[in-house]
Amino acid sequence: MIAEKMKPYVKNNSAIRMMFEEGNRLRAIYGADKVYDFSLGNPSVPAPECVKEAIIDLVNEVEPTVLHGYMSNAGFEDVRQTIAESLNRRFGTKFAAKNLIMTVGAASGLNVIFKTILNPEEEVIVFAPYFLEYGAYVRNFDGKLVEISPDTTTFQPNLEEFEQKITAKTRAVIVNTPHNPTGVVYSEETIKKLAVILEKKQQEFGSVIYLISDEPYRELAYDGVEVPYLTKYYDNTIVGYSYSKSLSLPGERIGYLVIPDEADGSEELITAAAIANRTIGCVNAPSLMQKVIAKCVDAEVDVAAYDKNRLALYNGLKECGFECIKPQGAFYLFVKSPVADEKAFCEAGKKYNILMVPGSSFACPGYVRLAYCVSYDTIINSLPEFKKLAEEFGL
Repeated sequence: MIAEKMKPYVKNNSAIRMMFEEGNRLRAIYGADKVYDFSLGNPSVPAPECVKEAIIDLVNEVEPTVLHGYMSNAGFEDVRQTIAESLNRRFGTKFAAKNLIMTVGAASGLNVIFKTILNPEEEVIVFAPYFLEYGAYVRNFDGKLVEISPDTTTFQPNLEEFEQKITAKTRAVIVNTPHNPTGVVYSEETIKKLAVILEKKQQEFGSVIYLISDEPYRELAYDGVEVPYLTKYYDNTIVGYSYSKSLSLPGERIGYLVIPDEADGSEELITAAAIANRTIGCVNAPSLMQKVIAKCVDAEVDVAAYDKNRLALYNGLKECGFECIKPQGAFYLFVKSPVADEKAFCEAGKKYNILMVPGSSFACPGYVRLAYCVSYDTIINSLPEFKKLAEEFGL
């Protein structure tokens, strides 16, 4: 018998992962070049060459007991200092090693911070659509997720509803920009308005409300769009970052948390988060990958490759008659389903070997998500099949 807490997770197993498995099945039947799998945000751009070079150098040059040994639960101090200095150069911040905790990717980082700050029944606000596993992370620590309905015109946060739903039990707010699944970047104006609301509500309730910025797509922005660094707008901001997308390292599970000095109770927060990192079972982030990141901290993502894919898929789908917002960042298109039941639309797509994720997997039914972090050939070869799919629905 499994725990009662696990039963809903088993029942609602990730549609994204299930679609990925379906892709493997179809590839075995039809061949990889005839399956158009847009289900999983698995980067198609190879990791920068410096990653391979760093691994080789470290294995050859660093004493094994140091490279593979225990360290502070927060991670190697020199690695954290190197990342802090990089952030300071890029964003005009004033972080030091003590402000960072190395984590096992962004997902682990979010679990660490929720374990650190959440009491049972306290609320965490999310803006739909959102990465559905946020709910699982919050429930892991007996918190309650509160959804804000989407503004399907702009997919910027619905701030009017947000202000109404903040209560004395609100402990945190999650934002994700550039955004999964829409590709929207929250504007500086939006962030400033959101910060004003949070400041007002903290005063009203005499509480501390943390703004948690989930940023795995920070470097993936197009057309000169600026991605605001949120610690500069609201003191009680905590940043969760992952190198999964920027350095194409999703399987390495390496990221960090930033807890600024300005955050309420920062010293205690930092200490508690390092302990949480240990007690949730991670203990510390992978030692080898920490050292690799320190050597590749300023490596640049190949945004041009994703941009080429973005424009090819967006323009191609628009020509077929589909409706979608043009993404400003990340590597996803959020496409309006031509029928209300987007799951039926996803099923229809399978007839053409097109794999899409239903918007209900992001608490936003009526849409589908396409991850365009695939090969350019996959996008070009898929467009005739999308045209057939569009014609089937009378577009």
